[in-house]
Amino acid sequence: MYVDQNDMPIEAETTDVKHSKADVRGKARAALEVRFEAQNLTSYSGLILFQHFFSLIGIKARLWGCFRHLRVSPIYSHHVIMMLLVVHLIMGHRRLRDVDYYRDDEMVKRVLGLKRLPDVSTISRSLGSADEVSVEKVRAESRNLVIERLSAEGLSRMTLDFDGSVLSTGRHAEGTAVGFNKKKKGARSYYPLFCTIAQTDQVLDVHHRPGNVHDSNGADTFIGQCLHSVRSALPRIKIETRIDSAFFNKTIVERLDGTGVEFTISVPFARFTELKGMIEGRQRWRQLNGELSFFESRWKPESWTSPYRFIFIRKKVRCQDKTPIQLDLFNPIEYGYEFKVIVTNKCTTPRKVVAFHEGRGSQESIFAELKSHCQMDYVPVTTRVGNQLYMFAGILAHNLTRELQIQLTSRARGTTAKRAALWCFREIETLRRTLIQRAGRIIRPAGKLILSMNSNDRLENELLHSLELLKALRT
Repeated sequence: MYVDQNDMPIEAETTDVKHSKADVRGKARAALEVRFEAQNLTSYSGLILFQHFFSLIGIKARLWGCFRHLRVSPIYSHHVIMMLLVVHLIMGHRRLRDVDYYRDDEMVKRVLGLKRLPDVSTISRSLGSADEVSVEKVRAESRNLVIERLSAEGLSRMTLDFDGSVLSTGRHAEGTAVGFNKKKKGARSYYPLFCTIAQTDQVLDVHHRPGNVHDSNGADTFIGQCLHSVRSALPRIKIETRIDSAFFNKTIVERLDGTGVEFTISVPFARFTELKGMIEGRQRWRQLNGELSFFESRWKPESWTSPYRFIFIRKKVRCQDKTPIQLDLFNPIEYGYEFKVIVTNKCTTPRKVVAFHEGRGSQESIFAELKSHCQMDYVPVTTRVGNQLYMFAGILAHNLTRELQIQLTSRARGTTAKRAALWCFREIETLRRTLIQRAGRIIRPAGKLILSMNSNDRLENELLHSLELLKALRT
């Protein structure tokens, strides 16, 4: 959006204007009478940005192509229901039942191209009647939207992060299972594997799985599919990836190295006892920074054919004192070390390798926003296909919101060691509070449709500037 990069208010807003007491204070008045009338009102005036944006990228036609193979022609087609779910999540709603609270909103109906919104039962039936082919086509379309943006930006480097995230439910749903769940023990869940892009903070692809599988289940095939998708569309781009220790195995390492992908992977100590001996026998550690020190070695497990670069890292941490404490005496702080090992084929300095690998924590913020603000962790129906479509609606809501901001702003930074996003994105919740959730009225003076909102200089400047940029992109 059109935002001051330093988030500083404009000069006009910092200037206090003197007002008299009579201009400021008013008498207490009686409570207002409540009346409900049919009017062309909206609580989501900011959706006009998404109306122009959806038209620019042709989202309705894209979604129609995902469901046109279905031999049904209901009043509310599957692609309309899918688009409704995307808008539903952009506005901040969670349950399907929440549609009843905005079904008369004029702006929502205009964005969807409908005169009447479907009932909740219609939405539920539509999700249940879709098939696996529909899910795969929506998945491919979501992936294509992200790749198109990367191609338009002309990036020379792309960073892919792979990790899984638990989606819990208190109900029985097809495809869920009881597995490891740190927050909700014993709950049934899905455990999809995600591929995210660090430069744009978007989700490239998802591999859907039940909740009782190991992190690495299907990871080899999924990683290969993601690499193939990117290389097919962007053959010259440099690909790099950061992966957790759960995915460490010979097949993945050799696949990444053989295809020219730069990688860093955490190494699990439990599977290689030799690493413990190498650390214990090490006498000299080189300083990395105030807390970290390291050494590196060319090494390979016995079953591997080629050695790789292993970087051994130790971090100085405070040790927990479990002895009885005498409160009247000085209690010294003891320090110890935490160790980890990274395998990589990068040729840069250890400092840059470690910084690059630690940057994968940004993926957790993407998961947090998807679950908290795009309701990805909600399981609305009992069918697996329906729940997959709802999950992809949340991913599309997130990706499209990022895409809109990319098109309306310039890059805030270049490539950093940790591969931070190239744009300063605002969370979707922030966009709701500042732009989307704005009261308005649709009027027609002299036959011309106008969206009328309350006067607000900051909102007016930002909204009109963004609309001008979107209109310029269409020409």
